[in-house]
Amino acid sequence: MKLDILAIGAHPDDIELSCAGTLAKEISKGKKAGILDLTQGELGTRGSKELRAVEAKNAAEILGVSIRENLAMKDGFFINDKEHQLQVIQKIRKYRPDIVLCNAIDDRHIDHGKGSRLVRDACFLSGLRKIETHDENQVQSPWRPRLVLHYIQWKSLTPDIVVDISGFIETKMKSVLAYTSQFYDKNSKEPSTPISSDNFLNSITYRAADLGRIIGVDHAEGFTVERYAAVDSIFDLI
Repeated sequence: MKLDILAIGAHPDDIELSCAGTLAKEISKGKKAGILDLTQGELGTRGSKELRAVEAKNAAEILGVSIRENLAMKDGFFINDKEHQLQVIQKIRKYRPDIVLCNAIDDRHIDHGKGSRLVRDACFLSGLRKIETHDENQVQSPWRPRLVLHYIQWKSLTPDIVVDISGFIETKMKSVLAYTSQFYDKNSKEPSTPISSDNFLNSITYRAADLGRIIGVDHAEGFTVERYAAVDSIFDLI
């Protein structure tokens, strides 16, 4: 299956928190999108990796993605080396996305920056013919995404690109709230974490609203780039 967009996150819920509105909007327009989680989030303070897997499946159904896979890398301890790059390359070549969305280039959680660099490097290496990978015992053809965008996470980085997600904030929040173990619940007996507060949950909406305000729409999501983002016509910009 060829995907238009492959969103890759270090942990289940990275995608939902950061670029779910963009995915939902493009899916509504007929694009095929998928999610690849690098780890199972097994070091998370709340819940368990088994519960996170169920939550991730529920979130994927809410968003309507075509596939969701998990590479089961070691949460907190995966690194950007050949072994891990080849795992990501194999999936890029399998799904041949035109656009890859990946972790923030700099963030509070160390896995986010590591995930960003791992995916960026894998996207480049995936286009090299002399790197051999296999899928179902068949040698894969090289594939390099046309565009790699880094979504914004904990830190309020200045975006290079802002996507209008007006009309999709409700879908985004439903996908976030599919992670019942992770986010604010006044009746929860789980330990508190930086992302389990009411303020953090509200921040998802007010960040989207503020980015939307700046570009003159209701809600938006921001992305950074490491290479120039080009348009065919200045009228492609809003």
